[in-house]
Amino acid sequence: MRYFIEFSYNGKNYFGYQIQPDAISVQEELEKALSTILREEIKTTGAGRTDTGVHAKKIFAHFDTEKELDDQLVRRLNSFLPPDISIKKIFPVKDDFHARFDATYRTYEYFISLEKNPFTQESAWQHWKRGLDVDAMNEACKILFEYEDFTSFAKLKTDNKTNICKIYKAEWEQNGTELKFTVSANRFLRNMVRAIVGTMVEIGTGKLKPEDLRKVIEDKNRNAAGTSAPGHGLYLVDVGYEF
Repeated sequence: MRYFIEFSYNGKNYFGYQIQPDAISVQEELEKALSTILREEIKTTGAGRTDTGVHAKKIFAHFDTEKELDDQLVRRLNSFLPPDISIKKIFPVKDDFHARFDATYRTYEYFISLEKNPFTQESAWQHWKRGLDVDAMNEACKILFEYEDFTSFAKLKTDNKTNICKIYKAEWEQNGTELKFTVSANRFLRNMVRAIVGTMVEIGTGKLKPEDLRKVIEDKNRNAAGTSAPGHGLYLVDVGYEF
């Protein structure tokens, strides 16, 4: 049987979701807990991999087992896992349903604090020394819909077979001193959202004009885009499937 897990995590203490040598990851903790409780080696496949320090409010993974799972597994996993990883639900799916390849969209949110805030130091980018023109940043968002090749926002030297993505939503919202960027697409490249945010902030500070974003994208060069925004302000908030 194949099972889907819906879970969330605070990424502060992890070098991303995916298992890697000599670094603690969310996947490692999840597989260790599952393997211990089910008493067999369990391997998971996640909906995607997040960068170091990035959080997930809603993410999925799948795993296979011959055992029938009982209603207490979620509670037992949450008791075993560290406090910064929380299992929401576990449910059966078709044997060929895939957490990564069957996802139809992914949505991220990025938070910026426009004031020095000691209570959001670890959950938002503290950008209070210079003001940001939110209208200009939203004007630039509209340009993202004109393109599908986002090579300029892709991490260098990755195993991506294509840098083509379809963005469905991109907008900035201000609520008091908090600024939130919401972006949704069929897929994202590694480091893509953080690179977009970093470039948008350069537009917000006046270093770039909104229309300059076209040249950044058309150059297809990571060096043309802005510096990546800090990972701790980024959250994966939804992954869509046609269950």
